[in-house]
Amino acid sequence: MSLPAPIHSLAARLQQSWRERALVLKAISFAMVGVVNTLIDASVFFLIYALLTSSLQGTQLVASLAGLCRCGSPESLSLIIANVFAWLIAVSCSYVMNSYTTFAHESGRTLRARDYGTFVASGVAGVVANTATLVIAAYYVPVWAAKGLAILVSFMVNFTLSHFVVFRVRKAPPSRGL
Repeated sequence: MSLPAPIHSLAARLQQSWRERALVLKAISFAMVGVVNTLIDASVFFLIYALLTSSLQGTQLVASLAGLCRCGSPESLSLIIANVFAWLIAVSCSYVMNSYTTFAHESGRTLRARDYGTFVASGVAGVVANTATLVIAAYYVPVWAAKGLAILVSFMVNFTLSHFVVFRVRKAPPSRGL
């Protein structure tokens, strides 16, 4: 039984990257950018989370939203709101940092609206994995530990998509002779 073409192509690129050891170096660079980005993400998350849960206006706002949308408890909704806002800021910073470092060769150290859109779109998978992990883990461990676990899960998702989808090396178009 042969693999479908997209999976076969992905497997072939993974094998080639491993042989060249580029994947390991990129993962290290991505992780270093990730440390800075994690500080940004966590700082924004905990700031917004504190505003939503510590102030009367914040708790009333979240309780009203939870009542209107019937989309969860105020506690879960506070986590989701803080996490999504933090992600929006962090994903933008991550795109810039990775374009200039980890994937500088592939991006040409040039920021492009289309690449940013692709990066953000692929990041949606990361934020969904992050938010789901955060909300579920928060039932069992303190919020700070749940956030840490969520960051690890999203790192795996985001690196995989960044390396193999967003910043993949594109084949040069064939040259036209004169």
